[in-house]
Amino acid sequence: MTAKNAVTRGGATGTPPAGATGPAWLVLALACACQFMVILDSSIVNVALPSVDRDLGFSPAGLAWVVNGYLLAFAGLMLLGGRAADLFGHRRTLSSGLLLFSASSLVGGLATVPAALVAARVAQGMGAALLAPATLAVINTGFAAGRERARAFGAWSAAGGVGGTAGAVAGGALTTGLSWRWVFLINVPIGAVLVAVALTTLPGSRTGRREPLDLAGAATGTAGLAALIYGVMHGTDHGWTSPAVIAPAAAGLLLLAAFVLVEARFAARPMMPLRLLRVRGVAAGNGMLLLFGGIAIAMWYFTSLFLQDVLGYGALQAGLGQTPAAVTFVVTARRAAGLLPRTGVRPLILSGCASFLAGFGWLSQADAGSAYVTGILGPTLLIAVGIGLTFPTLMAATTAGVPEADAGTIGGLAQTASQVGGSVGLAVLTTAAGTATRAAGYERVFLIAAGFALALALTSLLLPRRRDALVPEVSG
Repeated sequence: MTAKNAVTRGGATGTPPAGATGPAWLVLALACACQFMVILDSSIVNVALPSVDRDLGFSPAGLAWVVNGYLLAFAGLMLLGGRAADLFGHRRTLSSGLLLFSASSLVGGLATVPAALVAARVAQGMGAALLAPATLAVINTGFAAGRERARAFGAWSAAGGVGGTAGAVAGGALTTGLSWRWVFLINVPIGAVLVAVALTTLPGSRTGRREPLDLAGAATGTAGLAALIYGVMHGTDHGWTSPAVIAPAAAGLLLLAAFVLVEARFAARPMMPLRLLRVRGVAAGNGMLLLFGGIAIAMWYFTSLFLQDVLGYGALQAGLGQTPAAVTFVVTARRAAGLLPRTGVRPLILSGCASFLAGFGWLSQADAGSAYVTGILGPTLLIAVGIGLTFPTLMAATTAGVPEADAGTIGGLAQTASQVGGSVGLAVLTTAAGTATRAAGYERVFLIAAGFALALALTSLLLPRRRDALVPEVSG
């Protein structure tokens, strides 16, 4: 019995995957818990930053690196993390990521100087870059294509969405009730439990392959992504024509061009086999994930800021104000997973884009005098429906038709596309918001997000029309 069949049967009978002792539901719960923790730590620190600053005495520029250090390492190293999952096995990579994530959380929670906390956040991002693509690979190889895998993607997507939204609430509660240090320390016991579950539940190194690592590809790809994201991150602060932005962004693009050349011509075992981009769903899906990253930033990040900056909510109130949208997203994502095998990808994405357009159009009309229910709750529920319809569908489309041996690589590429889209979208939308008065700036942000949704709808037309067109695997 193959691992894939065992897990699929486990969805109904609880039979463990081959080489493992845990049932399929536990494998899925592990993947979802890891994804939740990774995304949670992208946002949970934001609310705690004032307390961190008071205790450790950061400079204004240095405090930003408590957030940026994590995001930069996370996005920059995810391709490498995905390839590691393919070469060394999903269990080993996921467990290593959990150990690094938990250990660096402990260091961050005990930090007494700014440099120690920033270093811990960078290490957390490195652990997350191992974790995130491994969780996606576990789902893509552990559940058979069709209804079982679609449902698994729905649960995994919902876990990440809840993690992103729960960050403000959890960060506010921990910082207020205990200390900012528990924003980090809470990961230590959770990580220990997840490591134990991973080691006793996931199959061993059956999927790992003893091949040399593509060092040239790893160096150019990782450095290129990191430099590009670093430049984009500073666009709002320094201006888009500043050397502090142009130099790293240009270097990043050159390094990424070198990465493509290395992968196409020189690498014996490429870190990112370009043949995978010949799969229509992979190429179009990653393009759509870039756009989706900007849409998600507009929803969760800028809506939270609008609640605080324009309506005067506290950080915890703002987090609670987004909770109904988070619940709607979870419910919709699970429903979309059930519909996907019957409808195919395109109808769900187009329906989601229609929700985006209606929701962001409505939200752009909100101002300082708006009531929460009619000005914020209604449109954010519509947008949450759109995210629930599109995100698991995009992940399923992007990873379908790929050999098991490349599942980690594709998982890393898909999540890299989403993270890079979010970073670029954040920079673009922040610039748009900063060039207008407070309320008008948010109106512009939400209208641009609606434009992203329209572009996403048009790009979805590049996907195969037939429902079964995404299933066949790539040869070679």
